[in-house]
Amino acid sequence: MLTRRKFIGSTLGAGVALAAGAGCAVTQPAGKRMFVDAQVHFWKANTPDWPWVPGARPQLPEPFTIERALPLMDEAGVDRVIIVPPTLNDRNDYALEAARRYPNRFGVMGRIPLQYPKSALLLPRWKEQPGMLGVRITFNSPETVAWLSNGTADWFWPAAEKAGLTVMFLAIGMVSKFAPIAERHPGLQLIIDHMGVNTAIAKEGKLPEAISNAVALAKYPNVSIKMSNLVNSSLEPYPFRDLKVHLRRVYDAFGPQRCHWGTDYTNAIARATWRQRITHITEELDFLSESDKDWIMGRSIMQRLKWA
Repeated sequence: MLTRRKFIGSTLGAGVALAAGAGCAVTQPAGKRMFVDAQVHFWKANTPDWPWVPGARPQLPEPFTIERALPLMDEAGVDRVIIVPPTLNDRNDYALEAARRYPNRFGVMGRIPLQYPKSALLLPRWKEQPGMLGVRITFNSPETVAWLSNGTADWFWPAAEKAGLTVMFLAIGMVSKFAPIAERHPGLQLIIDHMGVNTAIAKEGKLPEAISNAVALAKYPNVSIKMSNLVNSSLEPYPFRDLKVHLRRVYDAFGPQRCHWGTDYTNAIARATWRQRITHITEELDFLSESDKDWIMGRSIMQRLKWA
């Protein structure tokens, strides 16, 4: 497992090292709908040079690499992907490598050691790392969930706001805890991951309640939401019609300019192809206009993250 010193070195150091090779994103032709997937995990094999945390389990038995992703993206018609480094080892270097090699295909929402207040020193220069678009934080274990109430994470919100960083957060079933954070820090751009729901919540019949908690945050202009990992919130096969009413509620509350499509593609990969995860939105949600689809499928997340 990486120490704080090693993590900080690899996180910021990798960005500086990659600076020389990064190019500018290419503007797409007018009239072409951009498909920008707001969440995909990339990872390499567990090796001495890129070790996983002991006991870590990836979403697939084999690595999901740059070379594996690109042909799948091309086949599905995905223009760009926002890489969210997985919790296998808390490293951002491989994601930043993807952004360096393909700057108009990949951007990164990087991980940061939230449990160390000295990590605040990283934030002012965070986006100097080529391809780095913001921060993604997770509260998905008893230890990390406690950080929301025991003061561990308190340093982060004002520091991220001051640095002008957008933050994606995973807090399944706990989205309501972010209302006071959004209110106290109106300059902090927050993005709710996966609408705050997952399979367990769906199986317990608690989707309406959980969606209500997410929708309640729509009153804060600095909060937007990812319509992501939908295959794991549905109890039906594609085209996941049981989600339509919930997606409509999210759309009605946030509007298309604050809704972001994403797949978390390697999660439940057998349930739907990448293309089906596109058509679920573009062909099955009849309440969306063509303009709405433009926003939700790519334009909104690029605007939110200022990804040109």
